[in-house]
Amino acid sequence: MLCSIIIDAYKVEKVEARSDFAGSRRIVVKVGSSTLAYPNGKLNLACMENLVRQMADLKNQGREIILVTSGAISAGIGKLGLERRPKAIPAKQACAAVGQGILMHMYEKFFAEYGVTVGQVLLAREDFADRKRFNNARNALNALLSYGVVPVINENDTVAVDEIKVGDNDLLSALVAGLINADLLILLSDIDGLYTADPREDLRAEFIPSVSEITPEIEALAGKAGTPFGTGGMVTKLHAAKVATQSGTVMVIARGAEQNVIRRIVAGEETGTVFWASQHRLEAKKRWIAFGAAAKGRIHVDEGAARALLERGKSLLPSGVVRVEGDFRPGQTVSVINPEGNEIARGIVNFSAEEVARIMGAKTAEIRAMLGRERSHEVIHRNNMAVAQNGTSIKH
Repeated sequence: MLCSIIIDAYKVEKVEARSDFAGSRRIVVKVGSSTLAYPNGKLNLACMENLVRQMADLKNQGREIILVTSGAISAGIGKLGLERRPKAIPAKQACAAVGQGILMHMYEKFFAEYGVTVGQVLLAREDFADRKRFNNARNALNALLSYGVVPVINENDTVAVDEIKVGDNDLLSALVAGLINADLLILLSDIDGLYTADPREDLRAEFIPSVSEITPEIEALAGKAGTPFGTGGMVTKLHAAKVATQSGTVMVIARGAEQNVIRRIVAGEETGTVFWASQHRLEAKKRWIAFGAAAKGRIHVDEGAARALLERGKSLLPSGVVRVEGDFRPGQTVSVINPEGNEIARGIVNFSAEEVARIMGAKTAEIRAMLGRERSHEVIHRNNMAVAQNGTSIKH
């Protein structure tokens, strides 16, 4: 029954809007390990060359192309002769160290055949969490694009620890798309797009060509990570879609092995699942708060405060706070948690964790007497807060 409801709600394709893809000037393409590598972990050079040819052709049309690529760990696995992806972080880092050079060498070789210069960019989560590094990354990418270079971006897996996790490059590509205000994000994987169930396990699974909003019902369709050498699954792609669409970028999930898949998507053909950009696009500062900044703590609120934030766009006042977790300082980003335990917002807090704990539940007029000074009426001002949409968690 649930599948039927979802199909009825989302099967209406916006064909006329797909034709707008032809006007996309700045395009981010993310290629997953399942597309780039054979089951034994070695690189699929024919597939790489085919995808590079399509991206080089789009660049010749005057578009700006940014490539976010997985495959460094997989290339290292193949070079080191391992039978499967290692689980230990040091072993993953070793594979990435060996494989990153191999991967970049092949991209440089293939792009050079079409007269395109590439530049390697290694990013980590901290490059998005810290506001200064966030701006530096954006300026660097814009500079590369102004020189006509195709940035080839990967997570810095050789030194990453917590960042080596399921779906890192799906999320990374969405963060990059928001960072540079891309028009279109294309995620290439080993599946045609979003289905009502995993089509590899359920023959009754139905394809969903278009998603207007990422609702809890859509999020419930996500499956598990699939291939031995890939890290992502549909759950990570839906997280990426949430980040991209709320940043104002249209996202498409499609099968990377499909012939001329990038060209067909940009030409507006009905290939893959389209996630349309949200009508409530977050401004740049709130995008960083929601998806870039790392939460340093958690502030739990009562039902009344949760409704005020979600439904009326209010600031968070001390009277609505019921509990504080973590050790944060004024100016840092914190999560706002509703009574059900869901993260409904993130914002830049005006008080320390100790101060919030002291004034929680208090009226505004009581703050000065409790703290000995009055710095602000709000725990988090609405202008410094990003709020969840459509009933989904802001968490990613």
